[in-house]
Amino acid sequence: MQLKKRHLAGAVALAVVLASGGAAAAFPERTITLVVPTSAGGANDAMAGVVAQSMSTILKQPVIVANKAGANGAIASEYVMRAAPDGYTLMLGYVATHTMNPSLQKLRYDPVKDFEPVGMVGSSATVMVVNPSVKASNAKEMVALLKAAPDRISYASAGNGTAPHFAAAMFKLSTGTSMLHVPYKGSAPAITDTLGGQTQVMFPSLFTSMPYLKTGKLRALGIAGNKRSALMPDVPTLKEQGINDVDVSQWYGIFAPAKTPKAVVEQLNKVLNEVLADKSVIKRLEDHGAEVSTMTTDQMRTYVVSEQVKWKKVVQAAKITAD
Repeated sequence: MQLKKRHLAGAVALAVVLASGGAAAAFPERTITLVVPTSAGGANDAMAGVVAQSMSTILKQPVIVANKAGANGAIASEYVMRAAPDGYTLMLGYVATHTMNPSLQKLRYDPVKDFEPVGMVGSSATVMVVNPSVKASNAKEMVALLKAAPDRISYASAGNGTAPHFAAAMFKLSTGTSMLHVPYKGSAPAITDTLGGQTQVMFPSLFTSMPYLKTGKLRALGIAGNKRSALMPDVPTLKEQGINDVDVSQWYGIFAPAKTPKAVVEQLNKVLNEVLADKSVIKRLEDHGAEVSTMTTDQMRTYVVSEQVKWKKVVQAAKITAD
């Protein structure tokens, strides 16, 4: 009887192997979803589209973009965290979702423990811009204008606790000025109202503002970082203009749910880095104001941890809140 059971078990195992083609299924076998934590039409959405299209070509499977906006990226982060850890649900995370949020709100996800970093996509300098009606051609003149009329000028942000909000808060702290904060649900509506003059100042990424700077619909006053952007080398940093401690680089990376098989994560990292080595992809991203950079999965994890430490200190010093 025992011998018959062993024969039966062997027959079942053989049937399973034969049904699967005699080997483990290769990844990917079906569509991959890249979740973007902002609304459609914004800079993050554009970046995701460029990357997804090229990944699809290499993987020979569709990579589609899905937008899940809200709570400064926390809704999308939680959604991806709970997805099956199989490599078919990914997230375009950025500086707010994985390094600013932990210091601003009580999260139902851990940006480090609940995700496997796939790799870096790139970064975009933060730039202080104004509507052309503002009578300031550089940051020093803007500071004088703000001190002459406290809280008479308003600035737009992509929402409370976002990178543009952080940059503005750091600017006000460094210069001793005050502006009225008008938070929006994303960068697209924020920059639309700055273009229209409903708000006068904003600290968007170059990726968001580059098209409007090129056409003169917005004026750049300074880069909120320690070095000039290679994409707009004529725009001085705020530091060069005597305004220190305003350093906000807006980075973007791809993440998978925790416990995604290491082999799958490494394969995705290899594909992502291959995409980012493509000159046509580099040009498309640079034309929008993003500078490509790549990392290994381990480098990405280390970077996220270091960024969390940095932004926790900024939140405490500038007393930034998500409310």
